[in-house]
Amino acid sequence: MAGWRDLGRLAGGYRGPIAGAAALSLLGTLLALTQPLLAREAVDGAAAGDLRWPVLGALAALFAAQASALALARYVQAHTGETMTRDLRRTLTAHLLRVRIAAFDDGRIGDLIARACGDTTVVKTLIAQSLGTGLAGLIGLAAAVALLAWLDPWLLATVIVLFGSSFGALLAVVRRVRIASRTAQNAEGALLADLERALGGIRLVRACRAEPLEAERLDTSAGRAYLANLRMAGMVALSGPANDLAVSGAFLAVLLFGATRVSSGAMSLGDLVAFTLAMTYLAAPVFEIFQAVSAVQQGSGALHRINEVLALPVERDRPVAVARVGGGVRPVLEFKDVWFGYRPGRPVLRGIGFTIPARGQVALVGPSGAGKSTIFALAERFYEPDRGSILLHGRDARFTPYARHRSAVGLVEQDSPLLAGTLRDNLLYGAGRVTDRELRRVLAMTGLTRVAADLPDGLDTPVGDHGRRLSGGQRQRVAIARCLLARPDLILLDEPTAHLDPDSEHALTATLHEVASVCALVVIAHRFSTIRSAARVLVIDGGVIANAGTHAELQLSSPYYRRLTAQPLLRYG
Repeated sequence: MAGWRDLGRLAGGYRGPIAGAAALSLLGTLLALTQPLLAREAVDGAAAGDLRWPVLGALAALFAAQASALALARYVQAHTGETMTRDLRRTLTAHLLRVRIAAFDDGRIGDLIARACGDTTVVKTLIAQSLGTGLAGLIGLAAAVALLAWLDPWLLATVIVLFGSSFGALLAVVRRVRIASRTAQNAEGALLADLERALGGIRLVRACRAEPLEAERLDTSAGRAYLANLRMAGMVALSGPANDLAVSGAFLAVLLFGATRVSSGAMSLGDLVAFTLAMTYLAAPVFEIFQAVSAVQQGSGALHRINEVLALPVERDRPVAVARVGGGVRPVLEFKDVWFGYRPGRPVLRGIGFTIPARGQVALVGPSGAGKSTIFALAERFYEPDRGSILLHGRDARFTPYARHRSAVGLVEQDSPLLAGTLRDNLLYGAGRVTDRELRRVLAMTGLTRVAADLPDGLDTPVGDHGRRLSGGQRQRVAIARCLLARPDLILLDEPTAHLDPDSEHALTATLHEVASVCALVVIAHRFSTIRSAARVLVIDGGVIANAGTHAELQLSSPYYRRLTAQPLLRYG
């Protein structure tokens, strides 16, 4: 029943087309059931030596009308299925783009892609094979049974016995299809996730000579999907022969039993022909009913997986106006006793508190795993603190719309991800309206003017998937330029000099100094050049601020900081 309820909710906005397809399908069935009555008249007339041409003409017209109605019904079903699939994909993709980051931490991107693409295709097939036709099949079945009972109730009893013998077996198969379908859909999702994993890291795979390892992994996933789909196909295949056997057996029994009734005078030859023809039309609604039930069972796995995606929590703005805390000029960002952990009972940040002024550069330093990247994730509101508060311009960030918050807080990640498209597309991504003059100024600031000039089509040169056609340093500069073009109040940079050569690093240091004069910068730093240019340094260790001050002050006052800056990673070159 869950599959039917899910299908009913999904189809709620498409009642008109679904009802139209059902009406056309039912019309085709009723036109088919009228044909045996005319056929009886034609056969009885022919047996009496009277060939009734008007009856034959009406019979031919009924055949044509039935074919037209059923063809139009199938087209309406297909159109409805495609429309519903398009709308469902829109809903899923829009939902996925708003899902909380924590949900992505626990799932596999490839499997989510499979649910948005592959599972919706299964739903399309489900819609085309069940909606409308199932209901029309039930009504058509009732009409066919009524016609057969009117023609000859004794022959109908024979048909019911033979059809009933296969009904129980079909129901047993249908129940198993539901479980097999969900297993098959999960296996398909796992295969796509493994393929996305291998192709997404293809350079690493090649460099580590891991092609055989990944091929074996993909072969295993493909094998699981193969077995799961084969198991489901076998179960579905059982329903066809059972239905065919019941129809064939009933047809043969009707001919034999009917012949004896014709010879005894209990019915005419026309009655037998009419009953036989009507019985063949009985198979169509029975098939439609079982096809609808089987389709729902097969699609229930896909519907369940789609519902799991739609149940993932999304970012929602709080419609609450909160006054600014305090008065006067407030820092652009404040952390107040912030506690946070990715898992309950395992805090990463332990009562962090600091302020970021509206201008100037602040550096975060500390060992790996100290919590620096987590601070950035909270500042960008990828996650919400477990305790404490984060203020943006003196207001609690929780009550600021996400879009407004992120327009004020820009982020440049260390791996500098780019999107497939041109260099211009990546520079202007999310930046709004940018003048050519401003674009040229930012290109010059980030050292990209020469890079763009050397590309075959300049700014309109495709950068490749994930920006593979650019070097690591070039991708990082593009990411910084993109952030600058968005004109945020605060920029978060995760080690901006990580992929730069000495000359480019020196130029970027000057650029950051210029940017810090007009907005706030917070930099995760691992090099002396970045730390020395900061007005303030926060030393993060074990989820707390161990020390704070300028580079010179910390060299004198903090033994930990002196040890930290003595590590080779912090030494230039």
